[in-house]
Amino acid sequence: MEDPMYSFQDVIRCDLCETPIPPKHCDICHIHLCEACVRKHLSDQSKNHYIVPFKLRGSIPKCPYHSAKLCTLLCKNCNVSICAICSSWGEHVQHKKEDILKAMAEKKDLIRKDLHELEESIYPKYQKAATNIPVQRVDVNKHSQKLTTALDKQGEALHIELDTIIQGMKSELDYMDAQHIAAIDEQEVAINKTSTEIRQVILNLKKLLDTSDVCLVSEYTSRTEEFRNLPAQFQVILQTFSPVEINREQIHQQIGSLSELVIKLPVRPLLDESRILTDIQTEHEEIYSVSCLRDSKLWTCGDDNILRLHNLQGELLRSVRTKSGNWPEDIALTRSGDLVYTDWYDRSINLVKGTKIQTLITLRGWGPRGLCSTSSGDFLVIMTSDDYNQTKVVRYSGSTEKQTIQWDDKGNRLYSSGNTKYLSENRNQDICVADWDADAVVVVSVAGKLRFRYTGPPSTPLESLHPRGITTESQGNILTSDWYNHRIHMIDQDGHFLRFIHNCGLQYPWGLCVDFQDDLFVAEKATGKVKKLQYKK
Repeated sequence: MEDPMYSFQDVIRCDLCETPIPPKHCDICHIHLCEACVRKHLSDQSKNHYIVPFKLRGSIPKCPYHSAKLCTLLCKNCNVSICAICSSWGEHVQHKKEDILKAMAEKKDLIRKDLHELEESIYPKYQKAATNIPVQRVDVNKHSQKLTTALDKQGEALHIELDTIIQGMKSELDYMDAQHIAAIDEQEVAINKTSTEIRQVILNLKKLLDTSDVCLVSEYTSRTEEFRNLPAQFQVILQTFSPVEINREQIHQQIGSLSELVIKLPVRPLLDESRILTDIQTEHEEIYSVSCLRDSKLWTCGDDNILRLHNLQGELLRSVRTKSGNWPEDIALTRSGDLVYTDWYDRSINLVKGTKIQTLITLRGWGPRGLCSTSSGDFLVIMTSDDYNQTKVVRYSGSTEKQTIQWDDKGNRLYSSGNTKYLSENRNQDICVADWDADAVVVVSVAGKLRFRYTGPPSTPLESLHPRGITTESQGNILTSDWYNHRIHMIDQDGHFLRFIHNCGLQYPWGLCVDFQDDLFVAEKATGKVKKLQYKK
């Protein structure tokens, strides 16, 4: 629609001298002004004035608290528009203020700069990285095929009696390939997710450049720094096959061996301050455990007999009622993504597969508490005796008990008796237990030997640790929720305190888990919320 200012039928003129097409407007007096009349208009000091470009006439918002006033200032501390009265009393008195049109011009400059960098530099990097993903997949298959051919030739030489051994080595190769592909898939998910966000930001920035809405522009906060660097790339040391000459007296030694697939994950530095990325309100009044799937979905359990699956938008995707109708004690996910939960009241460990629930184990004299899945496909369960006097960790392969951990080398109890305890396996296969009755994190080796007890950082000896949930991340660091003090403790794999994760609005944190990007999911017991936190760059 043609701007009436430029209509030949109705030319807008300066209200003081009739000069056509005046470039200025007083948003308080609601009159149009040419450049020559602006000073004359401002000389009338009997009332306030605020001169704006003609195209921005009527765009300065009215103060919600002083209806006769316009919000001609921007509070830089609060990033909100305020009027002159608001700037001189109340919460904004000590804050930095700036003329709102000047602030808008500065934000527009920032938007142009961000838009240029995103379009010309950052987004092309993500596009280039994304195009390399299919190449990596092809290379994995080519390399794997070369090794498979070598294995086949060796197998032919060893004849039928070696077929079983050769097939086993192929299975190892398939498993390592799956790990490699999974790592590539995770990288692709991260790149595509951020690329989508950048595209949306670009669209939003273009809209902001075209808008005359002062409030929208004033509220703009740059995210360019967040996108400037590509997600860290993992390094891969490909496995090799080393054939040897056949010695029929030592057939097993003569087959050769596959080296392990080594994927060196990048070390991501910690953020100075952690930030909440997602805040999900679940249907639980109180929530205790959270486990995340690779596709950014979350299983939760809490103060009822319903296991719930949410996406990161907070939508409830699925609800599963426990087989017995009892509250679950804890949940974990198998390597294939199936859900396992413990039922302390009927002494069972159960697998949710599709629409069916299968009881894997029923205990006698012991009740299962926390559990976790391991890198080998086993799962660990911490359990208490029916009289509450003993606690132990048991390793299961399917429904078969493989290991029991209860005593240290001197015959002392490793774990306190009593309430629910949670546990996690570290990347070095240490077993990490949040022992809340002992106010400690107890870490033992895969063989069950005590490595250390963590009771809090030495810098805060008067503040007791109250550990609840526990999880581990890609670098082997251990995170435990200190629910009473509203924070997360991060320690390294040898028990040395690294930092607190706090000052980001946590309220009584309980259950913990991390995703493939090491983002942290925190279940807040008292609020029924799950919060996704970023604590690494």
